[in-house]
Amino acid sequence: MKIAVIGGGISGLTTAFYLNFFGNSDGDKYDITVFEKEKELGGKMRTKNIKGFLVEEGTNGFLSNRPDTLELLKYAGIENLLLKSNDNARVRFIYKDKLYKMPESAKDFFLSGIMSPLGKIRVACEYFIPQKKDDMEETLQEFGYRRVGKELTETFLDPMVAGVYGSSPDKISVNASFEKITAMEKKYGGLIKAMLAMRAKSAAPSGVLMSFKGGCETLIKEIAKKSNAKIITNFEISKIEKKDDKFILNGDKNLEFDKVIISTPAYRTCELLNKLLPDTSKRLKAIEYTPISVVGLGYENLDHALRGFGLLTTSSSKQPVLGILWDSSIFFDRAPDGKVLLRVMIGGQRDKDLALKDEKTLVELARLGIRNTMGISDEPVMTYVKRHEKGIPNYNLGHLSNVAEIFKDIRQIKGLYLNSNAYKGVAMNDCIKNSRECARDVLQG
Repeated sequence: MKIAVIGGGISGLTTAFYLNFFGNSDGDKYDITVFEKEKELGGKMRTKNIKGFLVEEGTNGFLSNRPDTLELLKYAGIENLLLKSNDNARVRFIYKDKLYKMPESAKDFFLSGIMSPLGKIRVACEYFIPQKKDDMEETLQEFGYRRVGKELTETFLDPMVAGVYGSSPDKISVNASFEKITAMEKKYGGLIKAMLAMRAKSAAPSGVLMSFKGGCETLIKEIAKKSNAKIITNFEISKIEKKDDKFILNGDKNLEFDKVIISTPAYRTCELLNKLLPDTSKRLKAIEYTPISVVGLGYENLDHALRGFGLLTTSSSKQPVLGILWDSSIFFDRAPDGKVLLRVMIGGQRDKDLALKDEKTLVELARLGIRNTMGISDEPVMTYVKRHEKGIPNYNLGHLSNVAEIFKDIRQIKGLYLNSNAYKGVAMNDCIKNSRECARDVLQG
């Protein structure tokens, strides 16, 4: 059986790996080809080595509290690639009117000056807030205001969603993006009640941040090898046709496949399905992407302890950056000895236009953000800028129902599958879990 995977990012390559791992181990013979239009694999998950600084263009790792990525490494026999974060990475900061250490316990929270006494009382009152009775979808802002109050939403949820999705609480669906939070209210009646119940059950810790020796691109290269798939880069698929029980790509009889998995961003998938499924194409087009830029700055002889993961800013702080990751403090191999690497996030839903400024301006904005929040005005010895015009999928209101309709439509065409971070989770663990499930679906027909 010939299977085509369109898109050579983490989702496409992991799907190819699992097709080979599950399929060919059962004694069946699967001929798998991965097509990638860029000359490099990885999509937005790439690592650039600039003067010995390892700058991630996208994510810097995954949490070990879920088995998905760890399981993939075990199956692929590449667990030796794992790199655990420094213990200091558990220390995180929020910049509001000044820099505050993120509270690590209820006691820390109530002793911290990050919120007003009235705001803290409102949070404590969450225990008595009635459980939501209907299934109406809410934004994260609506959920936060309702359960924990305006001040906590703007102090903690606002920077959190900026760090994960590059988004804002009023522009993202809590049901689609933070399903576990809504599930806690549904199961236990509230967030404090849920935390008390889970603590009583000795719930597992939140997990350790993990990455890979040499950066996340190391995983991409190794999974590509271990997939045993034919990898074709610098090759764009522009058309998909279905003739009888076969798929013809680019109108070329030599590109004939029994099954096709599209692992491209939704805006690209929309173009590929324009003729085959025009209504589905419209639904795919409705999936919004958030522009975001990453600026890597390398320093030497920096007079700052940098003991922590980094900082996120609140919208109210009016800073030109969403956050600053202290990458060389998180993972030891990200900067040469005696030097440090900071990675700055700019733009997002807070200010889409800011993300698309020219490289010189982005470096200036990054340095301004570092100076304002950390008091560092040193000249960097290395700069690197990566602009993502369409960076992270933004799961806005209506996302869940839209995705349900998309997958319902796709089932009309036997042998066609979709799998990318546009639908059911943007984190590495999500992408790998969805890829494993997609591969199972393909093999089971």
